[in-house]
Amino acid sequence: MKLILSRKGFDSSAGGCPNPVFPDGRALALPIPDDQSPTRYSQIQYDGQSIGPLVSQLTGRSGFSRKGAHLDPDLIENAYPRLPGWRPVLGQYGSAQAHLANHGVGPGDLFLFFALFRQVERYRRRWRFVPQSRPFHAIWGWLQVGAVWPVCEAAPVPEWAGYHPHLHGRRSAHNCLYVSGDKLQIPGLVGELPGAGVVPAPDDRHRLTAAEAVNVTDWRLPAAFMPGTDSLPLSYHHNPARWRPDDSPEYCRLKSAARGQEFVLDLEQYPGVSQWLLSLWLLNQ
Repeated sequence: MKLILSRKGFDSSAGGCPNPVFPDGRALALPIPDDQSPTRYSQIQYDGQSIGPLVSQLTGRSGFSRKGAHLDPDLIENAYPRLPGWRPVLGQYGSAQAHLANHGVGPGDLFLFFALFRQVERYRRRWRFVPQSRPFHAIWGWLQVGAVWPVCEAAPVPEWAGYHPHLHGRRSAHNCLYVSGDKLQIPGLVGELPGAGVVPAPDDRHRLTAAEAVNVTDWRLPAAFMPGTDSLPLSYHHNPARWRPDDSPEYCRLKSAARGQEFVLDLEQYPGVSQWLLSLWLLNQ
């Protein structure tokens, strides 16, 4: 099985700000803007309300509600009106899809989605980022691949997927949908979890950025991620200078790549990382 650490959600270049962590600890990864998408921010719901005002307030741009939203990965069933048969789905195209294909990503492989987050608060009836709070990278969701669907005329997708942004506008020839399986399947998993979902309230176990780090790309990972002499490192991180030991032998440090969306790791070469997955709240009951 392959693990893919997949960067998805708002950031300084896509959206212009971090994603919110609310006062009760819940977090929301915001879909990035997409002029080709038929879905508007005003049509997407979180906790029973449109996210349009939230996005407008956090970005400082009042017209954001009317913008097209790239609802992808799409993991929350009640976020948008659905047709029968809907399943959680991730789309990818271009160089990122070529990277996944080159690493043989397919059924059974697991995406862990991470994004840039920052605490928010209500101030004068509006949402704002908490002054002096620091942004950080954290895991917010997952999708285990059940099937991969090429997006092309020769391979039409089901009607329920017709809203997906990768079926609208101009995308490259490397355009695919990764559809979730029914149940999460990881050796040693206790209990049942769906094949895709979100972390309601990420905690320290889901945090990637080191707690004391100045730069969000300074990650603190389990030592099991540390490359060995006979194992391929996490993709985009082959330079040994990116890796160093942590003060604690249970962890290592990684200067994560600022470019690239999909970081792939072969878990057959890193069995300790599989144990880390089982220890996460989102993958364990």
